[in-house]
Amino acid sequence: MSAAAVATQTPGALRSMAVGAFWFSVMTACVKLAGRTLPPSEIVMARAVLTLGMGLWAVRGLARPFGRERRLLVQRGLLGAVALNCFFWSVTHLPLAEASVIQYTNPIFAALFAALFLGERVSPRGVVAIVGAVAGTVLVANPPFLAGDAASTLPLRGVLIALGGAMASAAAYVTIRRIGTREAPATVVLYLPLCTIPAMLPFLGDAAWRWPALPEWGLLVGMSVATQLAQLAMTRGLQGASAARATAVGNLQVVFAALWGGLLFAQWPTGLTLAGAALIVGAAWLAARPASAPARPRDDSDAAMQAVTAAE
Repeated sequence: MSAAAVATQTPGALRSMAVGAFWFSVMTACVKLAGRTLPPSEIVMARAVLTLGMGLWAVRGLARPFGRERRLLVQRGLLGAVALNCFFWSVTHLPLAEASVIQYTNPIFAALFAALFLGERVSPRGVVAIVGAVAGTVLVANPPFLAGDAASTLPLRGVLIALGGAMASAAAYVTIRRIGTREAPATVVLYLPLCTIPAMLPFLGDAAWRWPALPEWGLLVGMSVATQLAQLAMTRGLQGASAARATAVGNLQVVFAALWGGLLFAQWPTGLTLAGAALIVGAAWLAARPASAPARPRDDSDAAMQAVTAAE
């Protein structure tokens, strides 16, 4: 793909990530509501089964519905399954805004993983962004030495699980970047439930599981539809923009999550949470800023040569 094509696609890709952030926030609110009466493992399995049906319908017209890059697709699916389990658990055990803010440290981890596995260099600006994200996470976690009251802090286990989900999400995003446009978005999304269902089978015997009531089914269906829409939008975004830039736009979910948390759960974020969120979003924005534009060609022949080289 030429540089010009990428430049053309990037605004649309970032818009897709913004749309995905909204639908992810709707999914998160549904998970929080369903988590009042259903265990996280049951919510994850219900989401996987429902979205598997949607995914199979979405790929029905493709020549290769299960794709070509199957090793990478399975890797993406397994990482997504881990990320979902961690995130759903944290959403049901932590305030909605705090769980979402910790999850959305993933652009920083995406930059790190891209440097390690895709050979992308981490600039000094990236190091500053990483430090800012860590500092923001500390503020969101609200440790006793900052809060002055241990009862008001988030549980360490919940914070660590949420961070694990953020890292798994980042690894999944980098995998999608590696797959690129060689696979259709619907195929990439399909592998998430395909891998999640086998991973959840050992938990089927959990005594806490029960058949959902009708209102709970409404939440589970709404969660699954929102997830499918969010995953498709996110995949399109990652296929058209770099992992760091695309996932940074996804930080809009922090704003949506804070709004849902206040409106639905009366969990308005504290001053420390807002400060931590500002640091994390600012760090992600710093990491996502494009590099300096290359120098303009000195004459028309140089410009033509660059265009030919980009198209090759």
